[in-house]
Amino acid sequence: MSYHRFSFLYDELMQDAPYDLWLSFTKSKVENGDLKEKAILDLACGTGEMSIRFAKEGMNVTGVDLSETMLMVAKDKTNEANVSVDYYQQDMKELEGLSEFDLVVLYCDSLNYLSGPKDVLATFKRIYDHLKPGGMLLFDVHSPFKVDELFIDQSFSFAGEEISYIWDSFAGEEPHSVIHELTFFVKEDNGLYERVEETHEQRTFPIADYTNWLREVGYSSIEVTGDFTEHVTETSERLFFSCKK
Repeated sequence: MSYHRFSFLYDELMQDAPYDLWLSFTKSKVENGDLKEKAILDLACGTGEMSIRFAKEGMNVTGVDLSETMLMVAKDKTNEANVSVDYYQQDMKELEGLSEFDLVVLYCDSLNYLSGPKDVLATFKRIYDHLKPGGMLLFDVHSPFKVDELFIDQSFSFAGEEISYIWDSFAGEEPHSVIHELTFFVKEDNGLYERVEETHEQRTFPIADYTNWLREVGYSSIEVTGDFTEHVTETSERLFFSCKK
């Protein structure tokens, strides 16, 4: 999967993403909702939208992402926001060399880009090794219901003045996996539209699998909610996990 061109389109496409709800969810899981002076790792930070929000809350923020171009955008935005975030380019399943954190967050279904149980387990382990005793991991994933019923064999489209897209989703080879084929039409300075194609593959797992892997690594106090703050139902689209070292 290439993010080179996609990284510059990402913020335009994510304008309606519930970033403030992710922030509220984080506060709800931290005692008294006070984030000041806490050390946080924003894993798979993308273009820095959450990292910047955390920094504005007074947190000591580190952002990590696999994409160099995503991080370039994040650094520019962080400078414009006049806050401080330390950014590093790393693979989440090979995370190393960073300090320990009070809190690690992995939001926006980023974990679903890992291809199999081995990679998910390795990521949980690397995060565990970077948490302080009593530190917390918060993450969200697509539910199997969302992947199987709302993504697979579906088409989505958007027509805007500056950017339009066609988004087709197909079943992957593994259970609860999906292949997203995206075609963007981006308006250039000369008024013509450039065609950009991307393929994204995602996979999710049942709640019991995630819970078992977390316990295997050593996490405790595991809690699961659906769609930010709701009880999990058969039609919950996004699953939220919180756990402690």
